[in-house]
Amino acid sequence: MENNIKNMVLESMEDLYKNGSITEITLREVKAFALDVKPYEPKAIVRLRRKLKLSQAAFARFINTSVQTVQGWEQGIKKPSGTALKLLHIIEEKGLIGVI
Repeated sequence: MENNIKNMVLESMEDLYKNGSITEITLREVKAFALDVKPYEPKAIVRLRRKLKLSQAAFARFINTSVQTVQGWEQGIKKPSGTALKLLHIIEEKGLIGVI
């Protein structure tokens, strides 16, 4: 149900953009709000880091965080959120080349 509503809103906004009622910037902002960024489970973070063949320290450097933060994510003590969560999704989708 929630996805259907989101899709209807996005389609409506695209139509508004096409007929000149809203700007491209507004359309991009609405699309950014509609992005689904699912939480990462600790095992998924470990799997991603190992897939990249990086130590916790090297992984932390790449994503500009501390080793303690990466350890916390991997142990389930902490959860990545905000920018870090989006960055993890980008790395998983595009690899480190998409980040560098």
